[in-house]
Amino acid sequence: MRQQVIHPMVKMQRQVHSLVESNILKPTDSLWKIAFLYGDEWPHWKKELLEFDFTMQDPVSAFLEVEAWDDED
Repeated sequence: MRQQVIHPMVKMQRQVHSLVESNILKPTDSLWKIAFLYGDEWPHWKKELLEFDFTMQDPVSAFLEVEAWDDED
């Protein structure tokens, strides 16, 4: 039986979704607000988001709408 590996962005997306559900973040908040929640890990996640063509001004809802994370070109 093969175990499926979950893309790291899916894990982050689930965490952010949980924060929205808990009313810690709003769907209209900018992605840069996540920096306050990720602390020392933020530079890594910011780099990942930028590589997927997000800007830090994009709303959290745009990040949550992504259905598939594909690293390949």
